[in-house]
Order: sequence, then C-alpha cells, then structure tokens
Amino acid sequence: MRFKKPILLFLYFFLIPSFFGKTQVLEDKVYADHILSVRIFPQGGDLENQLNSPVISLTDSKSLVLWFDDVSYDPELYTAKLIHCDSDWKKSSLRDTDFSLSFNEFTLMDYSYSVNTRMPYIRYAFNVPRVSKSGNYLLKVYKNRDENAVVFTKRFMVIENSAVVAAQVVPPTQTEDRRTLQQINTSVNYSNLEVIDPQAQIKVVIRQNQRWDNAKVLNIPTFLNQNSKLIRYEPFEGESTFRAGNEFRFIDLRFIRATGVNVASVKVEESLVVADARVDVPRPGGAYVQYLDLNGQFVVQTNDRPGGNAEVESEYVYTTFYLNDVPGKNIKLMGGLSQWGKAPEATMVYDSKKRLYATSLLLKQGWYDYQFASINEDGSYDFESLEGSHFQTENEYEVFVYYRGLGSRYDQLVGYVYLQPNKRRL
Repeated sequence: MRFKKPILLFLYFFLIPSFFGKTQVLEDKVYADHILSVRIFPQGGDLENQLNSPVISLTDSKSLVLWFDDVSYDPELYTAKLIHCDSDWKKSSLRDTDFSLSFNEFTLMDYSYSVNTRMPYIRYAFNVPRVSKSGNYLLKVYKNRDENAVVFTKRFMVIENSAVVAAQVVPPTQTEDRRTLQQINTSVNYSNLEVIDPQAQIKVVIRQNQRWDNAKVLNIPTFLNQNSKLIRYEPFEGESTFRAGNEFRFIDLRFIRATGVNVASVKVEESLVVADARVDVPRPGGAYVQYLDLNGQFVVQTNDRPGGNAEVESEYVYTTFYLNDVPGKNIKLMGGLSQWGKAPEATMVYDSKKRLYATSLLLKQGWYDYQFASINEDGSYDFESLEGSHFQTENEYEVFVYYRGLGSRYDQLVGYVYLQPNKRRL
C-alpha cells in the first residue's frame, strides 16, 4: 500500500502527457462539455467559408481561423499550440522550432460576450499562425497554460503543391456495386520531387465529406512510369471506393419564434430554448431524391435578428432528434454537429414509451446536416441500412498526396485536390 502514491504520480506525469506522444493517433475531439461550435476554416467573410475544409497553402496570403464558444460568464485563459503530425496523424519527429515561426504557445486574446442570449457564452476567435513546413497539423487548445488540461483538438493541413495531382469520380469497377459506390481514380506527377522508390515514399489519402473515420490510404499504384514520373491509382479491388450514401437530412434552427424546416416544435423559456425535430424514419430503399445539402457540415445563422452578428447574437437551442426504428440497435447521430459520432450525445437511446430512438444536443442557431448510422461489430459505421446508398449522391472528396524524402524526419503534403463534380450546396 505504501507504493500507491508514487505509482499515481508516475501515471500522472508520464502516462497522461503521452496522450500526445508519438504512438498516439491525434484526432478532432472536444473534451470539455462547455466548449461548443468548434470550427476551423480558411479566412473569409461569408458563410460559404465556414463549410470549407481546413486546408491552406504554405504560400497563401490568407490564414485559417478558429472559432468556438465557451458557455461561461467570464473569459478563461486559453492557450493554443501546434503539433506537427505524419500522414497517419501521429506526432512527427520535428521539433517546434523546425516548423513554428515563433514561440509555439499562443494566448487566445480575441473574445466577445454573447448579446442578450438566454444562455450566456463567450465566443473566441484565433488566427492560426503560419508555419514553415507542410504536412498534417493538430491545433491543441488548453486551459490555464496546463498542457494536460486540453479542452479540444482540431486537425488542419498545410500543402506545398510540389506534385501535380489529378482525380475524378467514376463508377466502380465492380459492376454489382455500380448503383451504390463511387470510385476515386487519382494520378500523381512527381517530377519536381526526388523520388527513388515511389511506392515507399509517396502515399495517397482520400476522404469523403471531411470525414477521417473512413478515409482510404493508397500505397500501391496500378500504373507506374518512372521515366515520365507518373503514378496512377485506379484500383480494381475497391481500395478507393466509397459508399455513395444519400443526401443528408437537415434541420433549420435559424428561428426561435417560428418552426423552421424539419422542426416539430420550439419552446422559448426564460433561460433556455428547447426544440424537437420531426421524427425521422430509415430510408434504405426507394428512389434517389435530389436536394441541396451541406454534406454533413453546419453553419451558424439566425433569422431572428436580421443584420446582426450571428456569432454572438444566436441562441443555443436544446434540440432533440428522433428516429423511428426497431429496438436493440446501436445507433449514432452523425455529422459535424456530433463530431461525426465522437460526442457523447451522438449515441441514440431507445425510449420504450415513445418507441423511438432519441438524443438531445445543444446547438447554436443555424442550419445543420445529419444522418444516422448503426455500429458494426468491428466498430465501423453502417450508414446504408438506415440511409440507403445511391451513386448519384452529391459528395465532396479530397485527395492528399504525402511524400517522405530520403532521410527526412517528416511527411510533406505535396499535393491536394478537392472534388465536388456535381456541386449542389445551399
């Protein structure tokens, strides 16, 4: 028993900091329940920018911006730090001085108080600092200068455009899946890079709708010409195919004095706004229906105060979502609103009295996309059984090309392509 205290001290000082060690996969995650509406996107003044992926060039004149809310009466001391990661999102071997242009610890000084809202909050804004190296980055925000008091982490990417990348969405090679899958064919010209072994030095990563949980990693090309410095990835076994899915469901929370689209009821109380979404039902079959969506993202907006600043004048709405399905399933509410299933509130709970699955989230006024997914035995998400899948579905894809130079200590992000071939966005 006398050794218990030293063991606890060891765990605190050594195991807890290893959360950001070299073997840990670093991810987008919010660790504090009072931190809401976390977004990181390229700088710009319109709503469209909020939907864009957090990707920026080393030579871009604009920066990335971080916005988030803290449900609190008083501001806290928050600090941001950058972590350089390899292509697999594990901490790279670079030191802070290798990529940071200044001391890698930034105090968040730009904040604003909410204005006449029932739930008080403080909205923080931060311009992500420039870096000198390309690659994957994790932005870590913590409290009171204590790196173990992490409140959230967000991924972003910095590219240097040293490779020429092309990509297209095509029907899958497997004829039996042509109605439900989308395949991404990619080619990379690496003539500006010093490549000895293309298969070992170049890696292609493809993701759909800004999700990382189902990203595809391509290491083995289907065509390689070292004379022309060209690699093609056109797999025949489904290595670059994605379930096309369905257009996202959505809920319009821009109003609190009226019910927006897909809102069943809104109740404005003295200290809280409460809303119920309309009851959803599974839609695995049936014909494809085309309509506009945000591909799983959300935007903050209020129609109750025209001309105002939605970031500080929007109310938070305690919103309950419902799904009418048979009991006994493990179902998640998916989308940017639930951190793509990582938030505790993403788990739907079956109510035997209502005979419905339900979950409730605090959402800032705006427009939110979402879908439902059941959990497979291996922990992966099954969207198709609840949402269906159609090749015609409009999705967005991103292709990232990473390169590891001989003797280098990090993965460079040398190429990037954004694909939205049938763009239909609100």
